Amino acid sequence: MNAAFDSWQAFFAMGGYAFYVWLAVAATLLPLLGLVLHTFWQRKQLLNEVGRRQARERRIRQSKQPTAAQPAEQRGK
Repeated sequence: MNAAFDSWQAFFAMGGYAFYVWLAVAATLLPLLGLVLHTFWQRKQLLNEVGRRQARERRIRQSKQPTAAQPAEQRGK
């Protein structure tokens, strides 16, 4: 198996088409990186929202439970 390029310099030069090749590589990798970062950010936002909703529901349930400090006539309502 033969190497396609004689040196690293030849690899990066891409046979005189380096500008187009590396522009295409960047045009592919940057959106993919953006997608990964956006996915992590969106996951964090979703988990925070779920946590807020669960805390709210917990507070609502606790507020509906009768406490020992309430008079007996209020507990029956």
